Amino acid sequence: MRDGASAGIDEALDRLRCAIAACRICRDCPAGGPQNRLPHEPRPVATISARARILIAGQAPGLKVHQTGLPFNDASGDRLRQWLGVDRELFYDRDRFAIVPMGFCFPGYNAQGHDLPPRAECAPQWRDMVMAAMPQIELVLAIGQYAQGWHLGDRRKKTMTETVEHWRDYWQGNVEGPKVLPLPHPSWRNTGWLRRHPWFEAEVLPILRVEVDKLIQ
Repeated sequence: MRDGASAGIDEALDRLRCAIAACRICRDCPAGGPQNRLPHEPRPVATISARARILIAGQAPGLKVHQTGLPFNDASGDRLRQWLGVDRELFYDRDRFAIVPMGFCFPGYNAQGHDLPPRAECAPQWRDMVMAAMPQIELVLAIGQYAQGWHLGDRRKKTMTETVEHWRDYWQGNVEGPKVLPLPHPSWRNTGWLRRHPWFEAEVLPILRVEVDKLIQ
């Protein structure tokens, strides 16, 4: 049986989940005006947890995630799960992983057919609220430049590559709050980046897997 405090936390998170699911700020008040409206109805995708000790802070859902409503339900997710050393069952266990991107909705494509950046409206509206609702988080996996910019602030380097190269500074340098580990995006588009930077798989992934295994037990 849950105690009153646990029940209250769960109820507060349920209210937050419902509020996020109902959010239409990027449809109704798009930053930049009507010309920046989404090409589809918003479908916020986020997994908020009262118990998970790991937060996966991604960029924004892709089209397949938008269609299914399941975060990282695509080839990027397959690679990310391989990086973490977990299967789909563990990955989607809300008691083990919270998954909250910087933008909750698929932002559409640019002229080159690439995913657009996370919507500018989303993080200012929700990020502080979501983080305050999950004080138990011990490790933030900051995937890509937008998540790194938010979670590292002015400690982020000039480029994503330089930020990831200095991962030890963030891993060892957080006196207060959760550890933050910057990661490249696991998209297939970054396969060339991984080949050019073999130190990532050789040095970072073994540390990441040990930490993940410890925190999901």
